[in-house]
Amino acid sequence: MSTTGATADPLAALGSLPGVADSVESVRKAVDRVYGHRVMRRRSNEITSEAALRGARGSAALSGADWALEEVRRRSDFSGDDEARTVGAALRLTAEAGQLLSIWRQSPLRVLARLHLVAAADKAEQVGRPRQEGEQVDDEPLVGLPLPGAAEAHGRLDGLAELIIAGGSAPALVTAAVVHGELLALRPFTSHNGLVARTAERIVLVGSGLDPKSVCAAEVGHAELGRDAYLRALGGYVSGTPEGVAAWITHCGRAVELGARESTAVCEALQRGAA
Repeated sequence: MSTTGATADPLAALGSLPGVADSVESVRKAVDRVYGHRVMRRRSNEITSEAALRGARGSAALSGADWALEEVRRRSDFSGDDEARTVGAALRLTAEAGQLLSIWRQSPLRVLARLHLVAAADKAEQVGRPRQEGEQVDDEPLVGLPLPGAAEAHGRLDGLAELIIAGGSAPALVTAAVVHGELLALRPFTSHNGLVARTAERIVLVGSGLDPKSVCAAEVGHAELGRDAYLRALGGYVSGTPEGVAAWITHCGRAVELGARESTAVCEALQRGAA
């Protein structure tokens, strides 16, 4: 994992990188705004459901299945082709994430295995476990990023799990961004790594208490910021430089802010009776 030095709490240390504290504060204000909306006090379940749908759509778009929201809403069969299966996997992961919150802090590797099982149930011999040496990764192209070997991926995955289990004082945004970035950098499974990484980011944001009702879907923001910006920011994380890691964290923060803005707009539409 990329850090700026060995400390007792390396995730917390990332919070001191240039611009990260400002991003953490900006995210907190954006989340507070949507939670303070009067519609959230009466119809939060509807906002949660809509955020889940929009988040799944956004995550699928980043994995190459860029469907219109209404098409995702209308469809009931997601088995037809690769794009449909990607959208279906994103929807299943979003639904599953809420069931895994209580397990995450005690057993993050178990949660990640479950997420992969849910996403890739059609590949029974390779699901629910990290890839082995020699196995190919069938995933969305992450341009310019080398694929770590299986042994390295296993070791870094174990290290990430240890940090999560140990806890610490890092802001939720920092932890979520590192989990997301590390999973994309490692691509520990043979498929669906992007979908799993973005779902894990959501689990951290919700489970930390930053977004307990899961209404600030970062996946919406990542899709809005665009694939090119996503990959550039990820490249910064993989570089391991303080500037690159800070840029990735702030990029993830902007995505959460945009997700919060989207749900605020849904609140406004419901208030007008036009949703």
